[in-house]
Amino acid sequence: MSEPEVQDNGVPARQSAEYVYRRVREAILESELPPGETMSQVALADELGVSRTPLREALRMLQGEGLIEARPNRRVRVSPISASDLEELYALRVAVEAQALRLAIPRMTSEHIAVLEGSIAQMAHYAEQRDMRRWLVPHAEYHRQLTNLAGERFAALLSQLFDHAERYRRLHLGHGPSAWATADHREILDAVKRGDAQLGAALLAQHLSRTAFEVAEILDPGRELTTLRQVLDDIGAEPPRRVEPR
Repeated sequence: MSEPEVQDNGVPARQSAEYVYRRVREAILESELPPGETMSQVALADELGVSRTPLREALRMLQGEGLIEARPNRRVRVSPISASDLEELYALRVAVEAQALRLAIPRMTSEHIAVLEGSIAQMAHYAEQRDMRRWLVPHAEYHRQLTNLAGERFAALLSQLFDHAERYRRLHLGHGPSAWATADHREILDAVKRGDAQLGAALLAQHLSRTAFEVAEILDPGRELTTLRQVLDDIGAEPPRRVEPR
C-alpha cells in the first residue's frame, strides 16, 4: 500500500485523500459539519479546494469509519447522533478501555503517574476558566496515558472510540458541571497509584458511563441503556445514579 503524499514537514499534501480525510473528519468531530447534515460532493470539493478523486477516497474512508452515510445523487450525510448509537459506542468503549487499564496499571512507572497528575492539574485549571477547547487537550492526554501501555491495537481502537465520542462529549459539556469535574479522574488515578487494577477499571467504567447516561437523558429522556448496564455489571461497576431530564 502506497504512503499518502506528504509535504516536507510530514503534513499530507493538500490534494491527497489523507489531507481531505483529516479535514472533513475534524469538521465532523467538532460539529462544524453537524450531525445529519447532507452535503453535495461537488460543493464540498469546491469548499475544500480539492479535486473529486481525493474527496471520493476520503469519503469512502469516513463511511467505513461510520462518520458519514452515502446518499442518492452523489450526496453524503453526516451520520446523525442518537441514543442507540451513543449506547453502542459507550458499551464498546467502556469494555475495551476498562480492560486496557487493567493491563496497563502493572506496567506504569512514576513517570507515567507524573504525566497523569499534570493532565489533571491542567484540566482543573481550564475547567475553572470554562475554556472547553483547551480543556479537551489534557483530557484526551489523560485518557490516552491511562491505557497506552496496554498495547498498540488497544491504543488504535481506543483512539477511534475516543474521537467518535467527541460529538457526544461536546453535547455533555454544555449540560451541567459534572462534565467538567476532575473528581472522577482523581479517584481513578488514586487507584492506579495503589496498583488496584480492579478498582481502577470499575471507576473508569463508571466515569465513562456517566457521560452516556446523562447524554441519553438529553437525547431520549427515560431510555433504558440495558446493554451498557450489562457491560457495567460484567466489569463489576455500579451504574451512575439516574439523572433527571434537563
